[in-house]
Formats: sequence, structure tokens, C-alpha cells
Amino acid sequence: MSRIGNSPITLPAGVDVKVEAENAVTVKGPKGTLSAKLHKDMIIEVKDNTVTVTRPSEDKAHKSLHGLTRTLVNNMVVGVTEGFTKTLEINGVGYRAAMQGKKLALTLGFSHPVEMEAPAGITIEVPQPNQIVISGADKQAVGQFAAQVREKRPPEPYKGKGIKYATETIRRKEGKAGGKK
Repeated sequence: MSRIGNSPITLPAGVDVKVEAENAVTVKGPKGTLSAKLHKDMIIEVKDNTVTVTRPSEDKAHKSLHGLTRTLVNNMVVGVTEGFTKTLEINGVGYRAAMQGKKLALTLGFSHPVEMEAPAGITIEVPQPNQIVISGADKQAVGQFAAQVREKRPPEPYKGKGIKYATETIRRKEGKAGGKK
């Protein structure tokens, strides 16, 4: 029994969900439009401002897809109403971020600044030189771009320098022991 899959999704005011052939779901809301093609076996129904996802059988594959499908639809509804954000922190002497037009310019100790352009539907803000806020309606796209930014200089365990998520804790290591016998 899927606890997540069985709970219905209540649609807030201003959100429109359409389910087309082959489970192509389109969600329209104040922050934009998201669409996804979900697994064809799942049964997605929209009635009276609620979306319900049911499975056709008790197969293991259908049980696995049940909660996943419901969560994907719910993430689309939350994305078009509230949106998703990821906050990154930069630690290190001389490490900083700045916006140059639509590009994110990162100074990370390389011989050149690293420039990244945000994909469509994603906004980047730099409230402080050591903080980056990535936001958008698509949860997967926001997380993917945040991971790509973090990948430019992942945090290292000895001094803690690098780019990390605001919620992430870095497990610190002790340096080399002094060579006593």
C-alpha cells in the first residue's frame, strides 16, 4: 500500500491541470507552465480541484511507479505556484560570485573566471559575493543547475574551501600528523 501515492493532490486557485493521451500532464499556474510525459500505466484523474493517481494492479513495478507519479505531479503543482530554490555558499579566500548581465561569473582560484549561463526558466541571484540563490518552477532543472555550479569547485574536507549547499555540512578531516615515531 502506497501512502504517498494514495493521497490526493489539492489544486490551489489559479492552477490548471490537463492530462492528455499517453499520460502527458500539463500544469499551468502563476509562475509558468510545466509539462511531463509520465508512465502510461498509471491512471491520473482530475476531478473537483483534486488530482488522484491510481495504479492498475498490485505488481511490484506499478507499486513503485504509484508514489513516484504522484510526487512528480505534486512537484509540478508546487513549482507553478511557489517555485523551488537552492542556496549555495562559497567558502575560501578570494572565492566569490557576481552577475555579469545574464551570466554567473565565479572566481574560484583558477587562472580565469568561470562563467555560467542559466538555462531557460531559471533565475540566479547573488545577494552577497559568497552566496548564490538559484530559483525556478522546475524542481529537477533547479537541482541540476545547482549541482553544475557546485561541481565547478566542490568543497574539500581539509579547509572547507569550495561551493556547498546552504543545508550541507562538510565533514572535516584532520591534516597530516606530525611524523613522530
